[in-house]
Amino acid sequence: MDKLFDDLPERTSGKQRPLGRARLREPVRDEVRLQVFDLDRLIDEDHPVRVIWAYAAKVDMSAFEAAVRAREGTTGMPQTSPYLLLALWLYATTDGIGSARALARACESVSAYRWLCGDVGVNHRILSEFRNNQGARIEQLLCEHVASLSAAGLINLDEVAQDGIRIRASAGAASFRRRKTLESELAKAKALLERLSKQDDDGPWSGRRQRAARERAERVEQALANLGEVEKLREKRAKTNASQTKRQKEPRASTTAPEVRIMKMADGGFRPAYNVQFVSLPDNGIVLDVTCQTVGSDRGLAEPMAARLEKAYGRRAKRHLIDGGYQSADDIAAAEAAGTDFYCPPGKTKSGRDPCEPREGDTPPVARWRARMASQQGKDVYKRRSVCELVHAKLRNRGIDRLYVRGRDKVETWMRWFALAANILTAQRLANA
Repeated sequence: MDKLFDDLPERTSGKQRPLGRARLREPVRDEVRLQVFDLDRLIDEDHPVRVIWAYAAKVDMSAFEAAVRAREGTTGMPQTSPYLLLALWLYATTDGIGSARALARACESVSAYRWLCGDVGVNHRILSEFRNNQGARIEQLLCEHVASLSAAGLINLDEVAQDGIRIRASAGAASFRRRKTLESELAKAKALLERLSKQDDDGPWSGRRQRAARERAERVEQALANLGEVEKLREKRAKTNASQTKRQKEPRASTTAPEVRIMKMADGGFRPAYNVQFVSLPDNGIVLDVTCQTVGSDRGLAEPMAARLEKAYGRRAKRHLIDGGYQSADDIAAAEAAGTDFYCPPGKTKSGRDPCEPREGDTPPVARWRARMASQQGKDVYKRRSVCELVHAKLRNRGIDRLYVRGRDKVETWMRWFALAANILTAQRLANA
């Protein structure tokens, strides 16, 4: 028995150091290799990018194609397919990419974007121009997509929920100036623009300097105009609450993004931001409409949004679920006259009185609203409003907690891109269910 294992090596102690050089797998980068791969196999069959492309390929882009000058049988460089640009931005929005340069880099290295491009090269300028110039088209696509889901019986538009989220704007706090400083900056910008226009310099930077000076003057002028609106609003508030208005500092406006206002954020701090309003369905989170506001308060924004939904979809919701900050006697009366019931909790009173109890100065629509919110049925309906917070969660999870574009129109366009992309993936889930 002992002779069976006589040829085995002797066992060495663990403390003994090994002899010879360690054998390691080192990277080899100067070796030429020929690789054969299939682009279609880079991603799985159930990858979300396939859902995005299936939607983009069915969109009617005839208006965009009609403007293309490069035609068969003529000279000219072919343009990038609008279907590809649409799919790229939709998937990039779901992937948390908001920068055109970051998207251009992803198209060269990330498998999903390489699959979409199919060896078609794109640059950040094409991507940026396409996203910012398609605001009206994306709004139309959002409405058409929601209408198609309603016609297919996947969603019900009888009950909607509205909520706002404040998103940090692309403007620094140091860019805000008071009226006296803005007037001085405007005089300097106009003087510089006049001096540059009189120069005979035809160098490569002359046009850029003039354009920069002109844009600077336009932004300061717009900041002064918006500052005037803030001052009028403050004068209006002073009539009802003069003591609080006196404690406020002198109003300011930004020279970087004139439309931006300082708003109170969710963490209690005050920063430049936009108030983005989302209207979604409590059942599944499908977004119906998006607007971008430059006021920090939600008061008075419910009825205008309900009117927008009626214009877009040809009907009004029977129940409109909103937070307590939206409540307004005028909005409640206008909504009831149009056939919509507002569900929002009355504000708490300092005296401890039940806010749902009727009051002496209540109008009939307000009295019916208080009775509706005091009932158990009204409380059960209002509980479904919390589902609309999922839209904000999707926004945060995709890293869209800070804006990379400037201007209210561009911000609103970006939020509609997000709404459409989120709806496409949600609709696929509803169809599978």
